[in-house]
Parts: sequence; C-alpha cells; structure tokens
Amino acid sequence: MIRKAVLPVAGFGTRCLPASKAIPKEMITIVDKPVIQYVVSEAVKAGIKEIVLVTHSSKSAIENHFDKHFELETQLEAKGKQALLDELRNIIPDDVKIISVRQPEALGLGHAILCARPVVGDEPFAVLLPDVLIDDDNAPQNDLSGMIAAYEASGKAQIMVETVPHELTYKYGIVALEGDEPAAGHSAPLTGVVEKPKVEEAPSTLAVIGRYLLPGEIFPLLAETRPGAGNEIQLTDAIEALRRESGAEAYRMQGQTYDCGSQLGYLEATLALGRKHPTLGEGFRELVKQYAAEE
Repeated sequence: MIRKAVLPVAGFGTRCLPASKAIPKEMITIVDKPVIQYVVSEAVKAGIKEIVLVTHSSKSAIENHFDKHFELETQLEAKGKQALLDELRNIIPDDVKIISVRQPEALGLGHAILCARPVVGDEPFAVLLPDVLIDDDNAPQNDLSGMIAAYEASGKAQIMVETVPHELTYKYGIVALEGDEPAAGHSAPLTGVVEKPKVEEAPSTLAVIGRYLLPGEIFPLLAETRPGAGNEIQLTDAIEALRRESGAEAYRMQGQTYDCGSQLGYLEATLALGRKHPTLGEGFRELVKQYAAEE
C-alpha cells in the first residue's frame, strides 16, 4: 500500500503575484479553504498517511495551517462555537502526519522531489503538484486511488493525464502511447512525453496534469540527472530514464482539473466549487445568476 505523498510547495508563485507576495500561493482561498487543503484532502482520501511538504523558509503559513492552534481552539470552545471547532480539528485526520523538509535552492521540480528522499526512502510514493486542484466528486472513485491501484497492478510508474482539445496541445506536455488511448480510469504504456509540441505533431490529446506515482528507484535517477531547461533538474528527464529502464504508464483521469497557479484558474475553481458547496452553494448560485443577468 502506498502511504506517502510528496507536495512541492517551495516555489514563489510568480504567476499569482501580487496575491502571493506576502502569503504562499498555496494558501490562497478557494471558497472557504486554502488550495493546499484540497490537495492534502485528495491524498488522504486515497489512503495516504504521510504528507511530505517540500517547502521554503517563507512558507511557514502552510505548516501552521495543518498544526494545532491551541489558543484559537480554546477560545472557540469557550464561546460554544462547536461547528467551527470541529472543522478546525478535522483539517487532517489524527492518523495522518505532515512532515516538512526544506528545498534550500530553487533548482527545479526534480530537485524538490529529491529533497524528500530521506523521508520517503525506497518506498513508492505519490507526487501532487499543488498548482492543480482536482474535482472528482462525480467519478466512481478518487483518481489518485485509481492511479494507486494501477501501480499496484502493473508495478510501473504512473503519470496522470487528461484529455485536452487538439488545438491546445501546444500548451502542454503531451504523452505518446503504445497503442490506443486508455479509457478514463485506466492506464496505457507510455513511450514518451513531448513538451509543448506543434499541434500537427502532437502524439495524442492527453496532457500531463501534475499527479505522479513513482517507485523509490526514481531517486538515484534524479540524483544523476543533469540540469536541463532553465538550468533546473527536470522530473520529466528522470521519468524518461525510468521509462527506458522499467517502463511507465499514463493513467487517464476521470475528474476535472483547475489550474490554481494562475488567477483565472483560481476564479474558475471558485465558481466550480462554490456552486456546489454544502452550505454556501445555494446563495453562491444566486449571486452568479444575479451578476450574469447584469451583463
């Protein structure tokens, strides 16, 4: 059973400036929770028990969010605000650990994941990029759970992908597959990833979206990976080396993604999740109708 997930949160979030100047981009709120809480909840829902945050000295707010706030909880309890108190205490289950490690220099995603090696060890683990929020409430199962099941069935690394319009393939890393594209919720053997191909040269319409399931063997490959684009250690380079050695698969997701690394992505996620919020949804839908009618 895969029990560990690595969340790289050390980046400065320049796409979200000025909002991310003083607070981590991962702490910007979607409806009533910071985006990082949604991503951690996604991992917990899939059975993950250890969340490894690869962080930076400026990101202490993320660690504080998942820590106990004794004074605040005492005050809420004294005022009889039990619903709020329960919500704070249930941000993460008691059996889930949040572990932080530092990335001392911004040397790329591959380097960030390598920083988690002392905690992860030789175990297989998930990687969740917090820029991407996944809404899979209407899917038969949590997509990360599906990817874990695919890994346990084949023993091969999994890269989560989603279908994008053919004319937009130039914006993404597009996977090349052995055979036909898999159905949603299934995997297919991977033959490579083409970064931002010309539309007419795209090998498929399946784009990499920021969820990976990797064996511990990725760490020595990352350690040997030379800096690539942007003089950074690229995760895709190490995954390609892993694919050549032992194979890898593309898992086609069932849910919907939102790019919360950009302002429009945050707005889209707020609209999508706000309208179905259990307590705020009805009022939010009325507000959307009101402002749409004024256009």
